[in-house]
Amino acid sequence: MALTATVFKAELQIADMDRGYYADHSLTLARHPSETDERMMVRLLAFALHAGEGLQFTKGLCADDEPELWQRSLTDDILLWIDVGLPDERRLRKACNRARQVVLYAYGGRTAEQWWQRSAPELRRHDNLQVCNLPPEATAALAGLVSRTMRLQCTIQEGQVWLGNGTDTVLVEPQVWQGA
Repeated sequence: MALTATVFKAELQIADMDRGYYADHSLTLARHPSETDERMMVRLLAFALHAGEGLQFTKGLCADDEPELWQRSLTDDILLWIDVGLPDERRLRKACNRARQVVLYAYGGRTAEQWWQRSAPELRRHDNLQVCNLPPEATAALAGLVSRTMRLQCTIQEGQVWLGNGTDTVLVEPQVWQGA
């Protein structure tokens, strides 16, 4: 018998002072059986950092040819492709050819650093690719905010992201490895 996704509901209040974006979002996140709480929260963080009209979660791990999040134009062009983790360079190359802008949120501490050292020479060729690293302490702490029904507040200012649930707050300072 195949395992099914676990559904999480999130009420997310975003105050992004860097972009002047302020909005509330009611989100439904499906966590694939092989996905960790940490990875799911990195996806949610990526949503908060890029929230806007048309940004949506995709099938994610269930579809090899889709990112975790994307924003499409009215003509179905891919304006923004957002992935998380440490994908294969070929996947990112394909994404850069399909989308106007590609953003990757890498995480995993030393493993992510080793991946970047190995992948950077090839990835630097893509001028529409942005790669950000998330500190392992922060992503582990984000996993601690998970519950089946979440009420989260996200404040973004001067590159710092504060994500909290009313009781606990996590500071995330993404490190840009490659800017687009």
